[in-house]
Amino acid sequence: MSSAGTGLRYIDTHCHLFWDDFALDLRSVILRARAAGVDRIIIPATDFETFEQARAIADQHSGVYLAVGIHPHDAGKVTSCYLSRLRELAAHPRVVAIGEIGLDYHYDFCSPHVQQSVLHAQLEVAQDLRLPVVLHNRESDEDLLAVVREHQDGTLGGQFHCFSSTAEYATRVLDAGFHISFTGNVTFKKSRLDAVLANIPDDRLLIETDAPFMSPVPHRGKRNEPAYIPLIARRFAETRHQSLQHIAAITTRNAERLFSLDRQRGE
Repeated sequence: MSSAGTGLRYIDTHCHLFWDDFALDLRSVILRARAAGVDRIIIPATDFETFEQARAIADQHSGVYLAVGIHPHDAGKVTSCYLSRLRELAAHPRVVAIGEIGLDYHYDFCSPHVQQSVLHAQLEVAQDLRLPVVLHNRESDEDLLAVVREHQDGTLGGQFHCFSSTAEYATRVLDAGFHISFTGNVTFKKSRLDAVLANIPDDRLLIETDAPFMSPVPHRGKRNEPAYIPLIARRFAETRHQSLQHIAAITTRNAERLFSLDRQRGE
């Protein structure tokens, strides 16, 4: 699992370190990540409360960056003062994206109409601030892409995170100007993502854990953490018939460019 001594460096582009699962050993989790070569981590908030928790982590640990937004599960919380608050929080120097935002039709936490309205508003903020977006998609392929396309004027970019759709949908996402990211889901025995993963262009591929969820094999069913990124990277390499060094290089470079991360490790 470890990349120690190999010189390989990774960026975990989606990791919820504010989750209660990390409350007792957060420092150890970050140290294990660094030992595994994961020296930069992006924490996407799901609402303003979790953003404050994520910000506290970023303020205490180098190499930790933030995204701020309202998850579709919490779209019903949005009030009239939401957009001004979002812009205010996005001014934090560690914020590199608006997210985690998107649509989720699997659960009935909020109506599709409300979710779409809140997504439109957040995409407008992202474009105004020239920030990429981190998109959540669950059973909402067509509507999500339709909303995104309404805003795509050449200035909107971002990440379709934890991708689990078809190769045909991936092509449409790429055509819309977005990056595609995979988690431990590509290591699952019943995964149908090999053909999708194999055909993502080098310059659009991102890697993430979505920790504490989506643990890769052999840790499936247990808490996920950033130190497991090399396991996912190995699956990338096997599926794409590329070296691990190549996977580390392209996913790091893509994350740096998309999220405008500085290139000094750990800063």
